Amino acid sequence: MNIRIGFGIDFHQLVTDREFWLGGVLIPHTKGALGHSDADVLLHAICDAMLGAACLGDIGVHFPDTDAALKNIDSKILLQKSFELISKEGYKIINIDSSLCLQAPKIKNYIPAMQQTIADILSLKVTDVSIKATTTEKMGFVGREEGLVAYASILLQKI
Repeated sequence: MNIRIGFGIDFHQLVTDREFWLGGVLIPHTKGALGHSDADVLLHAICDAMLGAACLGDIGVHFPDTDAALKNIDSKILLQKSFELISKEGYKIINIDSSLCLQAPKIKNYIPAMQQTIADILSLKVTDVSIKATTTEKMGFVGREEGLVAYASILLQKI
């Protein structure tokens, strides 16, 4: 098949005393995401979308949280390695659409930097990387600022 769609999702807890990385950008906040890596939910969701579209498994298959060498790894590296995996299979990315669910902080001003970071890593134009954000109107674990969620969809084309 020449065109493939992928979908990714990631969740992480928010805790104090952690940096808050989102879309490859360090965002000032009182909390950060907890995880084996830097816990960048957006980049993780994009990795899963890419890998899934190419039928290559998921982020945990390629970068398991049991691997000590990956402890605190920069998720931009995981994104680059995921891109290399799909490229080896002969795919290029057409576009990415993503949504973030978090109560705080407000990230509108950081979205252009996230788009640029992701576009640079994946050899895309900024206009091929859509990032949207919403709250959950203070409902659930996201609304209580206990965690955050990222969703990503991707369109791949066989070259």
